[in-house]
Amino acid sequence: MTYRATARGESFRFDDLVAVMAAASPERSGDQLAGIAAESALQRVAARRVLMDLPLAEFLNNALVPYETDEVTRLIIDGHDRAAFAAVASMTVGELRDWLLSPAADAASLAKLAPGLTPEMVAAVSKLMRNQDLIRVARKVEVITAFRNTIGGRGTLATRLQPNHPADDPRGIAVSVLDGLLQGAGDAVIGINPASDNIANCHSLLVALDDMRQTFAIPTQSCVLTHVTNALTLLERGAPVDLIFQSVAGTQAANDGFGVSLDILAEAYDAGLAAARGTVGQNCMYFETGQGAALSSDAHHGVDQQTLEVRAYAVARAFHPLLVNTVVGFIGPEYLYDGKQITRAGLEDHFCGKLLGLPMGVDVCYTNHVEADQDDMDNLATLLAQAGVSFVITVPGADDVMLGYQSLAFEDITYLREVTGLRPAPEFARWLAEFGLAGQGTRALPDPAAMARRMGLSA
Repeated sequence: MTYRATARGESFRFDDLVAVMAAASPERSGDQLAGIAAESALQRVAARRVLMDLPLAEFLNNALVPYETDEVTRLIIDGHDRAAFAAVASMTVGELRDWLLSPAADAASLAKLAPGLTPEMVAAVSKLMRNQDLIRVARKVEVITAFRNTIGGRGTLATRLQPNHPADDPRGIAVSVLDGLLQGAGDAVIGINPASDNIANCHSLLVALDDMRQTFAIPTQSCVLTHVTNALTLLERGAPVDLIFQSVAGTQAANDGFGVSLDILAEAYDAGLAAARGTVGQNCMYFETGQGAALSSDAHHGVDQQTLEVRAYAVARAFHPLLVNTVVGFIGPEYLYDGKQITRAGLEDHFCGKLLGLPMGVDVCYTNHVEADQDDMDNLATLLAQAGVSFVITVPGADDVMLGYQSLAFEDITYLREVTGLRPAPEFARWLAEFGLAGQGTRALPDPAAMARRMGLSA
């Protein structure tokens, strides 16, 4: 089916809905690299006019990635909740945008609608929105998940404490954990990207994190971000696996590149539930995504990178995760060229994830060869805090020395909570208060030297 629209008297023709969605996207280097981006601002306006008048139901009848060959598409279509969709079934994409920005779209109605929205619908409406629209709607949505604490409640901002070390040195990791805890980071998860992915090393890291957590009775969860199949092996061997992690993408072919399928994720989810390590909830999965993942593995089917990113959220949604985050600027300038593109992508990803009912976080980050700097990250982090982001990632000094990229520092969470009035997860906030890390304490926290000794930093 072809689509047509006119802008400033010039007529534009789009061969299919895939082309419309790609041309309607804000400018980004990944779509340009793939040869699918709008050729001009005028063509982009024409594509958005097509979307504005497009019935939402069109996305149920016109799959962007073939149903027959892609299990993500089958998950989206077969799992669609038509009863929830009924509230907006008669709307066009433009009408959905107007409704989302209206007072009628409150937290309760958005939560009820989420199962009725497909990723393609959500991606389409985001393409019609300004940045302020993405923020206004996302901050209405409240998605609460729980494991040892409660993430995503209104008025809270959690953090992943990321203590990576280039040699997985327990002493170096412990220094980073201590630094982060003393600055109020770590309520979403204390999560390590292991430098070495072998089972024995991951087991040792898990044991060290769990010992530290229990010693100081920290109401949080830990995670070693190894491949999901490794997590299954570790669980079988009795390792203290809290959250099961996996990077996911928006097409079956891209997930094949990650060495993962929906069946493997289902097996891992069941294993995590069986372990039952949560105390206030059993949301045991942690997913990471990023615009450009499908393009980088030549698994994009000609679909724009933002739409494919949102399709990855359908994969995550199927397994009721505790945490989902986009590593928004991590993949590089081939996909998001500069600070402006990273900022837009971060707001899009957060909006789309929240609208689909996910506990959405963002790694506010960039690589050193991107046209961006820490001021751009300050801007995005501040906007996301206003938009109600569930959590952000923090690393020592804003510089991950193992992965070689720039993120937020532990100090940045202090800034964000200070200027917004947002609080840590409630259970974690009480822990901080008890030890005097958030005002006057009621319990005596060992001095940093004693904590360091207990965590293996010194004899």
